[in-house]
Amino acid sequence: MSEIVFDPRAYCKIMLHAAKYPHLAVNGLLVAETGKLGTIVDAVPLFHQCLHVSPMAEVALVQVEAKAARRGRQIVGYYVGSDNFLDNRFERAPGIRIADKIAENCADACVAVIDNTAVTINMQYPALRMWQHRDNRWVKARCLVDNERVTLDAVSRLLQRGAAKELNDFDNYLDNTQNDWDNVHLNVDLKQILAMY
Repeated sequence: MSEIVFDPRAYCKIMLHAAKYPHLAVNGLLVAETGKLGTIVDAVPLFHQCLHVSPMAEVALVQVEAKAARRGRQIVGYYVGSDNFLDNRFERAPGIRIADKIAENCADACVAVIDNTAVTINMQYPALRMWQHRDNRWVKARCLVDNERVTLDAVSRLLQRGAAKELNDFDNYLDNTQNDWDNVHLNVDLKQILAMY
C-alpha cells in the first residue's frame, strides 16, 4: 500500500475547511512540489456549495494551477468531505470527476476523503482516508501526517479557538474578491502556531 504524506499546513487547512462548514460538503485541491508527488505541501479549499464540475470549478483549477506552477508546484490530488456525517465512502464522494481529471495530468494522483467522525476538537488520529490512482484505477493508500502528534494537537487547538472562520475557500472568493482563496494570512499564522508545539 502506497503512502501519502501531508505537511502540517496542508492537513490543517483541510481540517479547518471541514470544520467551517460541518453541515455542507466541501472539496479542495492537494498540491505538491513538482517532482515530489508523495508529499502534499499545501491544500487549496475550493467549494462548499456546488462540488461538481462546473464553470466555477474550471476557473478555480486554472487559477490554482497557474499559481502553483509559479511556485514550482503542481496539483496532485483532490480532497472531499461529505455533508452526511457518517458517509465517508470514496465511491459516493461528490465531484469525483474532478479527481479523475487531475489523474489525467498526474499519474500518481490521490484523493483524500475526510472522515467526519474523526474531525473533533481533540483529534486522536488523521481524519483522512486515502486513495491513489494506479493502473487506471483508484486503490487505497495510507495517510501519514508529518510530525503527527504535534500536528494533531495544533489542529485541535485551532479548532478550539474557532480558527476555521479565518479560512477562505474559492466560494468565499467568488462572493467577495477580497477573500484570498490562497489563504496567505492563514499560512503565516499556521507556521507560527505549528512552531509553538
